[in-house]
Amino acid sequence: MTFLQDQPYQAEVLVVDNGSQDQTAQIVKEIAGGYSNLTLLREDRAGKGLAVRRGMLEAHGEFRFICDADLSMPIHEVNKFIPPALQEFDIAIASREVPGAIRFNEPVLRHWIGRVFNFMVQILAVSGFKDTQCGFKCFRSSVAEDLFHVQRLDGWTFDVEVLFIALRRGYRIVEVPIHWYYYSASRIHVIRDSANMFLDLFRIRRNWKRKDYATPSE
Repeated sequence: MTFLQDQPYQAEVLVVDNGSQDQTAQIVKEIAGGYSNLTLLREDRAGKGLAVRRGMLEAHGEFRFICDADLSMPIHEVNKFIPPALQEFDIAIASREVPGAIRFNEPVLRHWIGRVFNFMVQILAVSGFKDTQCGFKCFRSSVAEDLFHVQRLDGWTFDVEVLFIALRRGYRIVEVPIHWYYYSASRIHVIRDSANMFLDLFRIRRNWKRKDYATPSE
């Protein structure tokens, strides 16, 4: 919040809590009184995709930025994703793989599991991007409204699903190199969640064939 207060633009922060086991909701409640632009949203069902969808559709800004709660990307790098630093885009996705990006403290096994998953993503769903899973992405408001109204997956693979739909809608997607720090408190269960994410790639293709991502006009 201190960072945003020092910026030349206006911003809001939506914290979506859906079953967290820590004190996230309580902390937000305690400090919200001091910030008119901080809002806590409560969601009964679990799932990162569900939480992000709720936040993106309730946001009001011209640019809507997904931010992992652990801030594994330093918050000041947010400005890389919006004008004037970045122009001519519909979606800007943080990348830990493109030139200029730096990873800090990530275990070798975790890194290679991520690279294998990205290889499968390239084959089955979204080609041309080196890092679809980094938890920092920026959408123009109209694009966010379009994509998250039809996005369906409630789990970790929502990123791939959103990009899959976006490419077929013809949106301009750019990768932004970031500095990224690994924190061991991550909620991902590497083996179990990796298996579910792999199956989700086939669910995305199935949903597309069934026209589940079509707008009413389509």
